[in-house]
Amino acid sequence: MPNFRKYGTQPYNVALIHGGPGGAGEMAPVATHLSKNIGVLEPLQTEFSFAGQLEELKAVLEEQAQLPIILIGYSYGSWLSYVFTSLYPTFVKKLILLSSGVFEERYAAEIMNTRLKRMGPKDRATIEKLLKQFNDPQITNKDEVFAQIGELDSRADSYDPLPFENEHLEISHEIYEKVWKEVHTLRINGELLDYGNSIKCPVVAIHGDYDPHPTDGVQIPLSRTLKDFRFILLEKCGHHPWFERQAKDNFYKVLEKEIKS
Repeated sequence: MPNFRKYGTQPYNVALIHGGPGGAGEMAPVATHLSKNIGVLEPLQTEFSFAGQLEELKAVLEEQAQLPIILIGYSYGSWLSYVFTSLYPTFVKKLILLSSGVFEERYAAEIMNTRLKRMGPKDRATIEKLLKQFNDPQITNKDEVFAQIGELDSRADSYDPLPFENEHLEISHEIYEKVWKEVHTLRINGELLDYGNSIKCPVVAIHGDYDPHPTDGVQIPLSRTLKDFRFILLEKCGHHPWFERQAKDNFYKVLEKEIKS
């Protein structure tokens, strides 16, 4: 598959980085909305290593973007964008982290516990079954299982969700398993957070108050690491702000303001 999409017209000075890893295309609704006023790139991470995805992103931005850009990373894409900004500071004039994963391992246990508490007995039983299947090396339909896990997680992650649009989403369990192992190790040993010591540009984190990824796991570590950092909390908002009925409009208002400022 091609490793980027374009929205709107040149110059392309905003780039949206999807989550997952292995969730290529999920930023399409945000890119479509923003492209009414600006040119937007949606790089798709197709490499099977974290280092490979960093180099892939660099190549796409060198070829397609007007540098320096505003880099907007979602969920796992926040981590990728954070490390990229540290390694290639001349590429990025502002970094925006949407619904970021937590930056220290001690906050991570809360995520699945929160999701399970929000699920009814049927969904809890289903997610446990799917996770066993996903970890079974004999299973051949892992992309399908991965997608089903994502659907259940998304329901638990949402406050008041609108219907999800998945027609642009390209799932890859193989990318997820290989890249997640690497980046998870970086978080455990503290290297992930430490990349922020080299980031000089402004950084803004936008996070929903209903997101199972705890705000403290983003706000506290980044506040003590980054030189120019702000944290914006969205009310009645889960992990996917653009699919939240009560927060969507405010999310776009906040995001567009940050892009312009």
